[in-house]
Amino acid sequence: MKSRKRLLRWASGIMLVLGAGHLSLLALVAREDVAGWVDRGMWAAVPLALADGGAVRTAGALQNEVTFWAGPGSFAVPLILLGCLTWHLAGRGVAVPAGIGWGLAAWCALGGVLLVPSPFFAGVVAGAFIVVAARKEDRSGAVRDREVDLA
Repeated sequence: MKSRKRLLRWASGIMLVLGAGHLSLLALVAREDVAGWVDRGMWAAVPLALADGGAVRTAGALQNEVTFWAGPGSFAVPLILLGCLTWHLAGRGVAVPAGIGWGLAAWCALGGVLLVPSPFFAGVVAGAFIVVAARKEDRSGAVRDREVDLA
């Protein structure tokens, strides 16, 4: 039980560091774009241009959109939320399903291959920890079932 909780806490810590680090790094690198959102309002981050279907987009507008999709629109926020959920479930002794770990590991492996060098591969470790923790729970349940059968 303790090792499963420890594995899930490590996995959640990795996810929190990856997500928060991504957002913090973006805030440092694209400080001017983020400050522009504050000046112009949050709706200025990715403005809707329904009427200008054929209008030429400026480099500044494209940079603004890239900053949004690399920051608050990226997977960093859901990764932080998944890390918080995993931390909470670990504290309650509930195992995260192995499918979540496999999905996280696959997504991070693909991201790491496509965007080299990057810390994406640390997410593979978090996914593996979730899978191992889920399997530990399955094994302990099987042992309990055998003990009940023997009694």
